[in-house]
Amino acid sequence: MPIDLTTDAAVRDQLLEPGGDGPLVRRTILPGGVRLLTETDRSVRSATLGLWLPVGSRDETPAHAGSTHALEHLLFKGTARRSALDIATAFDEVGGESNAVTAKEHTVYHGRVRSADLPLALDVLTDMVTSSQLAPEALETEREVILEELAMAQDDPTDSGYEEFLAQVLGPDTPMGRPVGGTLETVSALTDADVRAHFAAHYRPQNLVVTAVGDLDHDELAERLTASLSAGGWGLQEGAAPSERRPALERSLPADGAVPGPASAVVPHRIVRPLEQTHIYLGGPSICASSEDRHTMNVLMAILGGGMSSRLFQHIREERGLVYTVYSFSAAYRDAGLFGMYAACRPARAEQVVELMGAEIEQMRDHGVTDEEMRRALGQITGALALGLEDTASRMGRLGSLELVQGRYSTVDQALEKMAGVTAQDVRDLAARLAGSFTTRVDVGPEAG
Repeated sequence: MPIDLTTDAAVRDQLLEPGGDGPLVRRTILPGGVRLLTETDRSVRSATLGLWLPVGSRDETPAHAGSTHALEHLLFKGTARRSALDIATAFDEVGGESNAVTAKEHTVYHGRVRSADLPLALDVLTDMVTSSQLAPEALETEREVILEELAMAQDDPTDSGYEEFLAQVLGPDTPMGRPVGGTLETVSALTDADVRAHFAAHYRPQNLVVTAVGDLDHDELAERLTASLSAGGWGLQEGAAPSERRPALERSLPADGAVPGPASAVVPHRIVRPLEQTHIYLGGPSICASSEDRHTMNVLMAILGGGMSSRLFQHIREERGLVYTVYSFSAAYRDAGLFGMYAACRPARAEQVVELMGAEIEQMRDHGVTDEEMRRALGQITGALALGLEDTASRMGRLGSLELVQGRYSTVDQALEKMAGVTAQDVRDLAARLAGSFTTRVDVGPEAG
């Protein structure tokens, strides 16, 4: 059975997987409420480390949109002990790599190094998280970098279309619907005080989750982590509890005034660009990350548009030759989710392609899926999961996601068992829900003819 990942400080240590011939997975609540989760794998000579904060773009006020992403950039720009070049050089000179990701619901700073260099990676990343100087001149430089990053995304029709699709499904005026990186206007208006206030509010011991996978020792890492955080000026109170996970409530968040219905009835939101193709995003609200239907959603997405044998690819590209690229996707958050389909085609074919995409979900609703499709989908998902977890970075990410989102630890075998339990009727029932949930269509391309 999955193990609850409690935030009760009285439960200091949990053995999540015992090891033996498989991984040894442990979780410890350290002083200050810091959570450490590790998976020891002696078959590799590397380790991947991640420092997670449960703060993302949804935690910003409208006026400060983009502050989480700006803060992520600034943490690489120097501490009391290291310059920006020192931080970059620390990983480069040992052949490692480091980066960070800001998302709607979390921020993670991560690095991958040889196991012998794990203490170095830990020291650098904790120094960044605890002791960044957040210099005003660094903000001015990074502001320009971020504006270039936003401009680059706007130049890409798939990026700009997907961002607009998310906004329209989740609500453009809601915290979830706003762009993760902010906008030209909000990033230009960010002040040093805004970023410092955001840092002070969220970068605290009780919010920090550290995950590490590879050739490592849990107890040694825990000792080094505590020492590094203390050296960075974080007061680590004995017996302190981690911050509680925010509740996960399953609900849909369609755009204001949107009425779910069939795909063919959705009025497109157009982004006019001088392109040769129209890039189409079509879908609507769906299940949240903690929903018990998430395994069914994975199977449905694989059958619908998850590969070259999927229905979308076979029926729209292979049989009719209407597109080069077509696929389906889903995204799930703490209290919201969405599903969608993407295709790119010549403008004159857009309406036909949209009709065919919507028809595929209606076919699932009306006639279900075949045993052969179920077999292929389960094989695709389990194989991709197994291959994806071959590297330490993927497993590090899985530990962070389970801690911050699910609040329960399940082994890979348990996850596969859940997936194998999905039935064709489960997929048909979910397809029936999705077929009546279309709210949004975004077209990026030339003016409609």
